[in-house]
Amino acid sequence: MKKDFMFTSESVTEGHPDKLCDQISDAIVDRFLQHDQCARVIAECAVAHSIVFIAARFASNITIDIPNIARQVITMVGYDHRTFNSKTCSIVTSLTELPGECELPELEELSDEEIEKIPARNQVTVFGFACDQTPAYLPLPIWIAHRLARRLASVRLQKILPYLAPDGKTQVGVEFRDGRPSRIHSITVSASQNQAGEPEFGRLQSDIREAVINPVFADEPVRPDRKTEIFVNPEGPFLIGGPSVHSGLTGRKNAIDTYGEFARHSGAALSGKDPLRIDRVGAYAARYAAKNVVAAGLADACEIQLSYSIGKSRPVSIQVETFGTGSVPDTSIAALVEKHFDFRLAGIVKQFNLRSLPMAVKGGFYRKLAAYGHLGRMDIGLPWEVTDKLQLLRHGAGLP
Repeated sequence: MKKDFMFTSESVTEGHPDKLCDQISDAIVDRFLQHDQCARVIAECAVAHSIVFIAARFASNITIDIPNIARQVITMVGYDHRTFNSKTCSIVTSLTELPGECELPELEELSDEEIEKIPARNQVTVFGFACDQTPAYLPLPIWIAHRLARRLASVRLQKILPYLAPDGKTQVGVEFRDGRPSRIHSITVSASQNQAGEPEFGRLQSDIREAVINPVFADEPVRPDRKTEIFVNPEGPFLIGGPSVHSGLTGRKNAIDTYGEFARHSGAALSGKDPLRIDRVGAYAARYAAKNVVAAGLADACEIQLSYSIGKSRPVSIQVETFGTGSVPDTSIAALVEKHFDFRLAGIVKQFNLRSLPMAVKGGFYRKLAAYGHLGRMDIGLPWEVTDKLQLLRHGAGLP
């Protein structure tokens, strides 16, 4: 990447139709795993005006009310307008029950030899990325875009700006100098309203600046300056928003779920999949390794690529790229990563306790990931965000 450039990333609130679909899909995964930790499930969702379509394939010893889960999520997100709400929307399902017994009944008791025998059943290349631009080791553009989106949702829920509707979008442009964030180039906030003309447009713009933008940047080291362009609803009033205005689909916001396009991602949806899908959990494992590399001081930025083939328990390729910021060669970091991190499917699920988390976390676990990013979250104790390999990596690299 160039040393001097401008980069933009966007985020959306939980009321965006794509994120509504992600939350419904992950709420279904949560519900299965809360009652059957061996359940296998793939759930996808699409929404449009007054219609929710859910396609799910599952293998489980329990049955759940999938339409009711969808209605619960719609209510929790805040859609109660006559054009789209949980009571009157039509829910269409296509459900396929798959045969098979529980594949890994006692995962926590598996030996290393048994873990080695459990292969990936999907072929995918996943990426993990971390950098030292923010406390969460995320790129600054997506970090601020998420903070703005969360604040936009918060002022609605706290009735600070009670006229806001659930749908919203943010975008942040950051200028980089010599590879480091230098200034905020632009900020865009699109906020939906419950009623036309309430409030009038000038007040809306002022409210968003004072209640959303200013608080977010109050503790950021890189802040807007007098040349920063700020746009609030640049296309004019945004009435209601959500599925009554534009459609949604599970897995369509992969950049928002990961690194805001600042780094690569696999393109595979993260939401709506149980933990035995390597295209989901492999992305978490790659992030875990990349974050530990940067936190250990081995590099200012690190991307880890894992390639999986069907029938193999381990990645067939592990690649490390530090973009010239490494304190030791990339080949040495790759060797350390392969030595100290378990990238096998069963090993990832076991280490992160991924099948038990929906029961351990109040309100479900995976649905909480479906909005504001699966990675770099500081509001949830995510197992792949811990930096517990620092000393191992530093010692292996010959650093004090």
